[in-house]
Amino acid sequence: MSTATLLPAVEAALAEHGLSYEVLACDPDLADTAAFCDHYGFSLDQSANTILVTSKKVEPAQYAVCVVLGTTRLDVNKSVRELLGVKRASFADAETTQAVTGMEIGGVTSIGTSGHTIYIDAAVLERERVVMGGGNRTSKRLLKPQELAKLPHAVVVEGLAKPAVPVHAIGS
Repeated sequence: MSTATLLPAVEAALAEHGLSYEVLACDPDLADTAAFCDHYGFSLDQSANTILVTSKKVEPAQYAVCVVLGTTRLDVNKSVRELLGVKRASFADAETTQAVTGMEIGGVTSIGTSGHTIYIDAAVLERERVVMGGGNRTSKRLLKPQELAKLPHAVVVEGLAKPAVPVHAIGS
């Protein structure tokens, strides 16, 4: 088990904006949402995932940092594309995510991503507490989601994500 150490940029942003949170240690092999929730006893609707979206065929590229629940799917093709004001957008790959945020997949968080608008699905704010990445694969943060609204450039968006289709419903 690793020690619970946040990425320094995340820790600095948390302090700068006066956010209240708890740090949780995370085995880096269990940092991805489903594995983390299963192993550490959280439900997917307690997990708030941060996803970087990039514009396509627009130079310079435009980025959106999006926060959605683990039980939902980010609506890139409609909501995010419209928010960015572009014709095409897609999930950023791991390399782009690392370059833009300085964070690894499995630990990406909206806190500490300076200069980018942070779009938060309104459903996230309905939860009592959520667990999010710590900026690395060795830590997570537990916080009240209303803390995210304190971040500069944070925008709450109704319908940013849609309910995920349950695996058992596919092909029914």
